[in-house]
Order: sequence, then structure tokens, then C-alpha cells
Amino acid sequence: MAKVDIDKYPKASLDINIRWCKGCNLCVTICPKGILSLDELGKITVDKPEECIGCGLCEGTCPDFAIKVVKDA
Repeated sequence: MAKVDIDKYPKASLDINIRWCKGCNLCVTICPKGILSLDELGKITVDKPEECIGCGLCEGTCPDFAIKVVKDA
């Protein structure tokens, strides 16, 4: 797994398109803050949105483009 310097990233939020998520679990595995999980339907959910650092690993890893990182101003 890639090491991410979490101090250099601004805070962000995630825009999730549940319809596009196939539940592959790649984003859950790659998230350095561990804020993502799969719900009871096997779709992505954000457990601790306030802890998102906006590194973009989830967005870049998602094969279905179901996640978009929105940087907070």
C-alpha cells in the first residue's frame, strides 16, 4: 500500500454515485484514513466523512468512477 502524507492534503468530501458502485472494495482497502466501508447491500458508504483528507486514492482506484473527491475551499 502506498504511504500517504496526510498533513499535505486539504479537507474534502466525497461525492458517491451508489448506482455505479459494484462493491469491489478497492476504495475501502486503499483509504489511508479507513473512513470507507461497504453497507449491507455491498455498496460504498462513508463512515467518518469529517476525517476525509481528500488524497484522491479512492477516486483514482475506483474502476466504475463511483467516487469523486470534492476539495473543500
